[in-house]
Amino acid sequence: MWKIKLSSGAYLAPSFLGVLVFFVLPFLVVIYYSLVDNPISGRFVGLENFRDILDNNAFRRAVHNTLAFSAVSVPLAVILSLLLAILLEAKIPFRSQFRTFFLSPMMVPVASIVLIWQVLFHYNGAVNDFLAVFGFPKTDWLKSSYAQIVVVILFIWKNLGYNMILFMAALASIPKDILEVARLESATPLQTFFYIKIRYLSSTVLFVTIMSLINSFKVFREVYLLTGDYPYDTIYMLQHFMNNKFKSLDYQMLSAAAVLMSLVMILIIGVLFLAENWFGKDVEG
Repeated sequence: MWKIKLSSGAYLAPSFLGVLVFFVLPFLVVIYYSLVDNPISGRFVGLENFRDILDNNAFRRAVHNTLAFSAVSVPLAVILSLLLAILLEAKIPFRSQFRTFFLSPMMVPVASIVLIWQVLFHYNGAVNDFLAVFGFPKTDWLKSSYAQIVVVILFIWKNLGYNMILFMAALASIPKDILEVARLESATPLQTFFYIKIRYLSSTVLFVTIMSLINSFKVFREVYLLTGDYPYDTIYMLQHFMNNKFKSLDYQMLSAAAVLMSLVMILIIGVLFLAENWFGKDVEG
């Protein structure tokens, strides 16, 4: 028995050390930085850094924009990918071509995607040229109140294919005998979906929602490539704030922001897990 435990520990040790060195210890350092006045003197200041950051207008703007973006983009990414998976599950013409179209963003580098969006939504871009045919005036999309809509469309287009594949795999794993019984009982397609399929999909919906939520907090990369360090107000995200604080070596504000963001993510994901446990409990039973 001890040989099995020893060999298991030996296999797990590299992964455990990797997580400890590259994730746990750096996060503990971030917590330490958030509680001191600076890394050199290391004087403990308690929650002073957190009070300062909550009073910071740039931070509050970044939080508002990030939460607003996530509140719109995450539900859309989940719902649209689920609808596409259901559509492609049916025997429709050109199904493989549709699947390839929605998966193509996964194979395109981010820089190329950003270039496409710049060509489309530039002041002299394709979208303005198209709208000009119908008499609409030109709009500088990335420097207007429409900027966040542009980023939402980019986010959905980029993540739709991956989420769709996850839902298609989950739909294929639903027991066929249960669906057959529902059909024999004259259940309508809507009843079958809401009372059977959606319950078996609850764990996949949870996973896709969490991944989409995490990706929505990482949309900084695309926005940064599109607009730089200081974009239009509506697309100034949390990671813009943190990136700018890192450049100015303000580790205290940066660390406090990172800790607050982590706590919010843990809270949201915890609520999602509770909802999934409640919604899918009868399936597990």
